Amino acid sequence: MALVKDEIRKVAPAKTSEAIRFGKEVCGDFQNAVGKEWIETNGLGGYASSTIIGTNTRRYHGLLVATTRPPLGRMVMLSKLEETAVLKDGSRYNLSCNTYPAVVHPEGYRYLEEFRLDPFPIFTYRIGDTVIEKAVFMVHGENTSVITYKILSSPAYLELLIRPLIAARDYHWISVENPNFNRSVESFDGYIKMKPYNESPIIYLANNADRFDPAGYWYKTFEYQREKERGLEYHEDLYSPGEFEFLVREGDKFYIVASTEGRKMRSVEVLESSEVLRRSELTAAVKSDDPLVVHLARSADSFLVRRMDGFPTVVAGYHWFWDWGRDALISLPGLTLATGRFEAAKEILLTFAKHCDQGMIPNRFPEQAKEPEYNTVDASLWFFWAVHKFLEYTDDYDFVETHILDCLEEIIQYYINGTRYGIKMDRDGLISTAEADVQLTWMDAKVGEWIVTPRNGKAVEINALWYNALKIMEAICDKFGLKYKSECAHLAHLTKKSYDLVFWYEAGGYLYDCVNEDGVDRSIRPNQIFALSLPFRLISKEKEKRVLEVVGRELLTPYGLRTLSPKSRDYRGTYWGDQRTRDASYHQGTVWPWLLGHFITAYLNVYGRTKNMKEEAKKFLTPLTGHLKEAGLGTISEIVDGDPPYHPRGAISQAWSVAEILRVYKEELQ
Repeated sequence: MALVKDEIRKVAPAKTSEAIRFGKEVCGDFQNAVGKEWIETNGLGGYASSTIIGTNTRRYHGLLVATTRPPLGRMVMLSKLEETAVLKDGSRYNLSCNTYPAVVHPEGYRYLEEFRLDPFPIFTYRIGDTVIEKAVFMVHGENTSVITYKILSSPAYLELLIRPLIAARDYHWISVENPNFNRSVESFDGYIKMKPYNESPIIYLANNADRFDPAGYWYKTFEYQREKERGLEYHEDLYSPGEFEFLVREGDKFYIVASTEGRKMRSVEVLESSEVLRRSELTAAVKSDDPLVVHLARSADSFLVRRMDGFPTVVAGYHWFWDWGRDALISLPGLTLATGRFEAAKEILLTFAKHCDQGMIPNRFPEQAKEPEYNTVDASLWFFWAVHKFLEYTDDYDFVETHILDCLEEIIQYYINGTRYGIKMDRDGLISTAEADVQLTWMDAKVGEWIVTPRNGKAVEINALWYNALKIMEAICDKFGLKYKSECAHLAHLTKKSYDLVFWYEAGGYLYDCVNEDGVDRSIRPNQIFALSLPFRLISKEKEKRVLEVVGRELLTPYGLRTLSPKSRDYRGTYWGDQRTRDASYHQGTVWPWLLGHFITAYLNVYGRTKNMKEEAKKFLTPLTGHLKEAGLGTISEIVDGDPPYHPRGAISQAWSVAEILRVYKEELQ
């Protein structure tokens, strides 16, 4: 794999400090700066997010995106703030930055001297001798965003005028000027409030302004570049209910707090200190000074949220994903166990065990429907892996026996005898699916009735997971002295024997991706890596080496594994264009960073865990340190183009991307 390592070293950055910083050379370059996005979350599924220069490029951007049915029902309440500094001589400087058709206006990025993520977004503006620092953070456990300002230096008094821009819409939608928008504003001592629509929450804007001018009007035709690229509606109108006026001088601090909570305002300083302390505790828990690990530990926290029913869950990614069973269980070890959050791990396992039905763990809890969706073959099998990892870290067999054991047995029995979608064990001990028109594995892109990556039948990773489920259950039964152990052991032996016979492709030196009555799928895909990375492996060491060599040569990139070899006629090296075009390339060559964790584990399984091999394996993570500054700051993207220069795509922050890097670092490389 020398060529692959050389390619990785070409994009490897120098070691960075903990804080992510951009100076004038980046902040003053609109095209560069507008591609760098920050996100703050609140532990409920809500968030605040934009670019480092404050230009909203997505319908999903906003300073307060509240969740009305945690973690679902997200609404963009406060889209942004328009900020203008008026100096003593009457000169006006707009600090905001927006894109409208064919124009960027105003161009506040020209005054942005520095952006830093330390630990939350901090913006430093300079106008001559006047320096203004702004910070944005959310209150954990509330739909509350805090925006603070400090005058770091100023030769005289100045006035800062701030106009809130309200959307009050579902985060998937776009708002336009309309007569149904309620413009009424109620002003009180220290805050204003309004209820834009009957179906929207009340938004409270607490502040310490000197004056509020209730002169409201619409701002028209904001343009969102990322939505335009996706072929979606990309123009929006936003309403401003008025203008806050702050008369300030050097040393002054002031704020606007946007919230859907009707509680009495608390000290902004206390809220800020509490959030800084909370994040420092997250960092301390991972016991590492590696900037990659420090940032990912903080990012991991953003995915752990509580549902309306009080149960914890995992948000799969930001901005548009919610809680998915498969993603949650793959992510659980990295997000909770590697970060020392064992109670959170227990609660998440309980959440999904509670919703187990006919041996199936929910694939997702949808935004609209009340009932979970059970359209996945692998979520239930990843549940075993998550339980196994939980036991590795905690040795808490009492918890598993009391709360989880029945669910594990139910899954195995239903997979043996059959459950939804024709999921059933065949006579050879392998798991097969029977409904060709439903995409049940993680490669689940579908355009209309077209399944982009059909994998019906016996899939290579599903049966690696099935074998591991049987071995994990066998070990648990052995611990408790249960007779069910012998049945699991017998089935595991049969599965392993059949796996080698059915999936091994001797001429290619790798594993078939899928086998069904129509034949075998010889596509070189990353799904075979799980036969090498999961706790209980299925093929000989010699075959493992051949598989690893093929995967490394055909699929490994600096940021993860491609989903299809570039040599395939179906390969698509860029994830670009309208939604149909993107869906068609989602698993047809696009790189997924989460797979890198399993590749590294497989690499060490095959070549050993000597000091030298661990140092070699650690080099696979080096490019991700640079990635922390590329798209979603301090986190890892959902996907990356399969072709150089490997542009980040998809969601700017993905749970399993972050989790798998944390897991493999903690377990293998620390």
